[in-house]
Formats: sequence, C-alpha cells, structure tokens
Amino acid sequence: MTVTGPDFIALQVRDLEKAATFYETQLGLKRAPVAPPHAVVFATGTIAFAVREPLPGVDLDAVTPQPGTGVVLWMGADDAQGVHDKLQANGVPITVPPFDGPFGRTFTFTDPDGYAVTIHDRV
Repeated sequence: MTVTGPDFIALQVRDLEKAATFYETQLGLKRAPVAPPHAVVFATGTIAFAVREPLPGVDLDAVTPQPGTGVVLWMGADDAQGVHDKLQANGVPITVPPFDGPFGRTFTFTDPDGYAVTIHDRV
C-alpha cells in the first residue's frame, strides 16, 4: 500500500462566507457545485481546495502567532505578478514581495484569517 500524496486541502476560517468571497474575488477561484456541509469547495484544476468552518474545539483566535504556522501552502497561477499587483492594490498584506526563483515568479500574501499563501507561476 502506498499513499499517493495530498488530494484535498481545507483551511479552517472564522467567517466562511467572508473567506470564500475573498478567494473568489481576489484570486478568481470558482465555487464547485457540490461541497460538504459547513464548507465551500473551489473547482481547482489540481488538488481540491476549500475553506471551512472550524472543527469543534478549534479556536483560531487562540492560535499564535497565526493559523497555519509551520505549513506552507502554494498555489499556481498563470501570472503571479498580475495576482500580486491586484492583491496589493486591494490592500491585501504581502508578506514576501515578488521574486524570480526556481518556481517562477513567486510571492506570499496573508489571507483574512492570517494564513500565509504563496503564489507562483511556473507549474
């Protein structure tokens, strides 16, 4: 038996609709037609991605310094610089400015719940 790797990623968020709207309007993700209760799944072309209400006992406000610390979430884009420019213009915090590296143009932003998300354009 072999594990083939990640096939679903979900971020626990404080306000489901606010988080879903952020990923729709800022990154252009589209909602999938079907989702489990208490979650919004996006129709991504690779690994499924979702935002969801916190599981019982999870207090995102008690997590320090921020939710997701120690986890690196990368998303591919066809134009990382364009995504960066849009996010920056809309006041989204950019934690690592754009740079060219082995995965193409790359930068990191922080979403409304404090998750650091890295965008790159070489997939």
